[in-house]
Amino acid sequence: MFFGHRRSVRLKGYDYAATGAYFITICAHERESLFGEIVDGEMFPGECGRIVLTEWLKTSDIRQEVLLGEFVVMPNHFHGILKVNNGATCHKGTADHNKGTARVDEGTARRAPTVEQFGKPIAASLSTIIRSFKSSVTKCINEIRNSPGLPVWQRNYYEHVIRDEADYNRIAEYVTTNPQRWIEDKLHPNNYVADNNANT
Repeated sequence: MFFGHRRSVRLKGYDYAATGAYFITICAHERESLFGEIVDGEMFPGECGRIVLTEWLKTSDIRQEVLLGEFVVMPNHFHGILKVNNGATCHKGTADHNKGTARVDEGTARRAPTVEQFGKPIAASLSTIIRSFKSSVTKCINEIRNSPGLPVWQRNYYEHVIRDEADYNRIAEYVTTNPQRWIEDKLHPNNYVADNNANT
């Protein structure tokens, strides 16, 4: 299945809210099923979906302040958990590209800003991290489909601050079982159309 675990992000008694642990969701442009398909509750990524995985794993490789938790690439969106250790040194293990797994060690941390100040990027802000990820994915996908300038993602993204271990466990379960619940997912194209029709 096309999701990943980061074992040591979940820490008993850890103050998640104080250190910047986040659950994020990013949707494909116009919710296009660009990243692959789900068959019998299992995600089968296409080339674009594999790019999303590769670039997400690079996020923690190139940013020492970022630790990745559970994540999943869905046909038309992406869910991920990450912790931003602003100003901290994180001792990282190695990622298994095929399974999306890794072992990481914690450093000390403080809460990362979620927004930029006066429109200027802040290196460890959540918005800067996500924008960089989205930009890298867009560039790679547009290169392989020879479509420079075409959008891959919706402009914004959803974020939720993870408050405690129970919150983390609930969200991690949601992320890892998301492919099994695809038919009922509100982001499934059929459900999205049905919701729009109900509101017109």
